[in-house]
Amino acid sequence: MPATYWDYLQLDSLLALQGGLERDENELSNDELRFITIHQIDELWMKVALRELESARDLFKRDHVPETALSSAAQGLRRIQIVFELMADHFRLMETMRTRDYLEFRDKLSPASGFQSAQMRELEILMGLEESQRIPFGGEKSHLRALEGPTGDSTALQKVKRRLAEPETLKSAVYRWLSRAPIDGSVPGDDNDDEVVAKYIDRFLDSQRRGQEQRIAEVLEHQALEPSDHERLKARYEQELQGSAAWLRAEDVDDEADRRLQRRLRAALLFIESNRDLALLSWPGEILDNLVACEQASVIFRQRHARMVERVIGRRVGTGGSAGVDYLDETALRYRVFPEVWQVRGILTRAELDPEISNEDTYGLRFER
Repeated sequence: MPATYWDYLQLDSLLALQGGLERDENELSNDELRFITIHQIDELWMKVALRELESARDLFKRDHVPETALSSAAQGLRRIQIVFELMADHFRLMETMRTRDYLEFRDKLSPASGFQSAQMRELEILMGLEESQRIPFGGEKSHLRALEGPTGDSTALQKVKRRLAEPETLKSAVYRWLSRAPIDGSVPGDDNDDEVVAKYIDRFLDSQRRGQEQRIAEVLEHQALEPSDHERLKARYEQELQGSAAWLRAEDVDDEADRRLQRRLRAALLFIESNRDLALLSWPGEILDNLVACEQASVIFRQRHARMVERVIGRRVGTGGSAGVDYLDETALRYRVFPEVWQVRGILTRAELDPEISNEDTYGLRFER
């Protein structure tokens, strides 16, 4: 028997899932039905995003990532960005609900909370959010406690534990791939790779200083500043230069082996961003753009969530006992997975100041190591 649209999408089952605790949507107000439907749609979008994240992670964790596969990886990251944007846009529909209308069914949720979305926790884990970054939801010592069911275990808890047990995240995989980028033709494992990386960093910092000196001269020439302003301006730029040097040299990392790895990653990010017009670096540059876009979309989603909640119910305690809007705002501020990719954009110079590339012919499409 040929398939029908209705059967293919299993709409009998899907459309019977909006009954809430009563298991009967006729017992629900329009607002509660809409509230349930929107959150179910969000969970379906998260399912799509998790598949795309897994595919990207699995690609970048290979020992050799073919250049021909990078376009599909970039497309997958773009889809994840759009998923976050679509979920954020759903808050427009939520905001049509008046405060009193929501209060009519809000107590049904207690002590449930959106924090118990196992798929959102999976997204955070799979992207690479560190456990040390996680903000306690309430007084619990572990975010896993919030996922427990009445008897302790739950499907949500099992899903998140399985995700935590995975050895790779998108961050760990893509950072290891990025750190292998050739810098002036040198790659990890070459006899003098550390020296090549250090010299590239020094050359870049010299270029950055020249750019800062030009900028200071332009400001002093065209703006009527007091002598005290001159010194303050120079001190500000000098502090920026010192910050760039400390970051590129990974002076914030204590362990020497880790510092060397982090130094190479940061230098590789800078080299890619500075030379992305070269054939071999064009797709890595696109991947960096998409990582930033994904994280930006997730941050905006969190911020949009907080503003929706504040608009509908103000700054009262959350249904699960959290700090409500304050908790949501804090996650938007602190949950950053790819800080190095963002940081490098704050130290880039104008193209004419970039240090000259050694072994430029290395960066043709046929380069293989």
